[in-house]
Amino acid sequence: MNDALVELTGALAGFTFALQNTRAVAMTGLITGAAVSLSMTTSEYLSTKSEGGDKNPSKAAAYTGIAYVLTVLFLIFPYLLLTDMYACLSLIILAAITIIFLFTFYISVAKDLSFRKRFLEMTAISLGIAGLTFIVGFLLRTFLNIEVD
Repeated sequence: MNDALVELTGALAGFTFALQNTRAVAMTGLITGAAVSLSMTTSEYLSTKSEGGDKNPSKAAAYTGIAYVLTVLFLIFPYLLLTDMYACLSLIILAAITIIFLFTFYISVAKDLSFRKRFLEMTAISLGIAGLTFIVGFLLRTFLNIEVD
């Protein structure tokens, strides 16, 4: 799930500035999210299968795929409802922080690990990647001289 958050939050931030249209960001994000979901599902299957052991590769792949698809839909949702791209970006950042909080809390309790350190680290990574790709979107739009209506 952490991979999905970092990848898609970053991609959506870049798409937001580059495309400047919530419907275009939603479409591009859904395509990207579908590709990432399928890629991670098959990677989980192959990884689990190569490990051997008692884990069922199909079951592990299904759980991974479902988690990715739900994360994609959750993060894309504001772009389907709203027209203000900065409101959408703010909402996905808030959504990503919420997901990180819940996921980190679960892992911290289940594995008896430090919540605060893991939460701050994951949040910094996710928001840092989102900020960098927002800048990449701006630079690409400027460098390629693309004007979006």
